[in-house]
Amino acid sequence: MTPITEVEGRRLALSNLEKVLYPVTGTTKGEVLHYYAGIADVILTHLRDRPLSFLRYPDGPDGPLFFTKNPPPGTPEWVEVAEVPRSSRETGAQVVVQNLPSLMWAANLVVEFHTPQWRTDRPARADRMVLDLDPGDPATVVECCRVARWLRERLAADGLGAYVKTSGSKGLHLLVPLDPAPSAEVSSYAKGLAVEAEAELGGLVVHRMARALRPGKVFVDHSQNAAAKTTATPYTLRARAEPTVSAPVTWEEVEGCGSPGDLVLRLGDIPGRLERHGDLLAPLADPAAAGVLP
Repeated sequence: MTPITEVEGRRLALSNLEKVLYPVTGTTKGEVLHYYAGIADVILTHLRDRPLSFLRYPDGPDGPLFFTKNPPPGTPEWVEVAEVPRSSRETGAQVVVQNLPSLMWAANLVVEFHTPQWRTDRPARADRMVLDLDPGDPATVVECCRVARWLRERLAADGLGAYVKTSGSKGLHLLVPLDPAPSAEVSSYAKGLAVEAEAELGGLVVHRMARALRPGKVFVDHSQNAAAKTTATPYTLRARAEPTVSAPVTWEEVEGCGSPGDLVLRLGDIPGRLERHGDLLAPLADPAAAGVLP
């Protein structure tokens, strides 16, 4: 029998709570839902007013994966849905998670949360820039940290503040709060940074996606600034072998990273980190922290 839970006046059917989603750690669906309930305030800061794409993994990371932008069948009428541009010619409906009930409804579907760099009221006007640092074997997050440090200094030279989180996989995401600017302009600036990094960090960076170029180097992926692209939302769990989280880290941790395991964060790590640091990505939602695109 599926338990019915009331969350802020909304009735939710939370299913299969004992189901093991992460066999390596034995982490159950109930533990995943508990994680999201416990960090709701911070993840909602990064989900609110942004159209969601879901990567669903209802049987765990070893089962089928489904990526969707459309509201899933059975989406309750009280979950906000926004009509947003999908291309220059068409729009589409997407879920917008605004509150705890809709967060728990979405988490019950077992999803990675992915969001664009813009809000529903300003389509294709980015209020943040992202650079996805993706290491090609045998490079690891250690090399990503070297690149991140260089990019931080380079961004500072343009008057922009940079914040960093783990991807929840092998790399890092560098995030920059911006006064809203056209996504195309942000994309162009981000690509210029990636090209510059490749020129300055000889042999360590590649700015093109071609797999043949990437072994032993860090791919600085600038493409996620395009209006149609999305990035793993801060604090989302990932569909990986273990319940890793795309979570913020301090620049001191980046500077001190000596081995790949140093920057692996799992769902059990996050509550304690929030107690110690608060939300290290809070400036992304603070207009006073936003920089002006050069």
